[in-house]
Amino acid sequence: MAATLARRLSGLLRPLSASLCARTPQLCQLSSLTQPSPLYTSAAGAFCAPLRAAASQTSRYNILQRVAVLLPSVTQHPSRSLTYFSLKKGKRKSVKPVVKRFMRLHCGLWIRRKAGYKKKLWKKKPARRKRLREHVFCNKTQCKLLDKMTTSFWKRRNWYVNDPYQKYHDRYNLKV
Repeated sequence: MAATLARRLSGLLRPLSASLCARTPQLCQLSSLTQPSPLYTSAAGAFCAPLRAAASQTSRYNILQRVAVLLPSVTQHPSRSLTYFSLKKGKRKSVKPVVKRFMRLHCGLWIRRKAGYKKKLWKKKPARRKRLREHVFCNKTQCKLLDKMTTSFWKRRNWYVNDPYQKYHDRYNLKV
């Protein structure tokens, strides 16, 4: 009987214990009421234990929240936002930043611009600016990943008039 009463009370007070980190006067009075005294039975001690455990967890959670504001990379995970099945037609969708930043050659290689080719050019020397304007080939693992992030539409061959990349589309003696 006492055990079931303790379980019911702990279930009712669990939402309150999550907000103990706010430390309002009413909650401090509530937490002082839940301190065990010799007058309480074991059932009362049983429903106080989850409150004390939750209070210690929320203080740790509060510290993590403060640090996460200073270092957003701690809580944010990289996402590629690849849609496997669209809502309208149920088709796979390409990741738009990949299509904007990279170009696929017909031989299966991907090329990109160097990072920072548009940033703070006024403080870079002309030789560095020239190096940043160059295109770079992606390596094998990057090419595989980019192929997974795009649909077959971006992998087909296109023929453009005066294509500056024409000599790079077909490569010989190259394993990808």
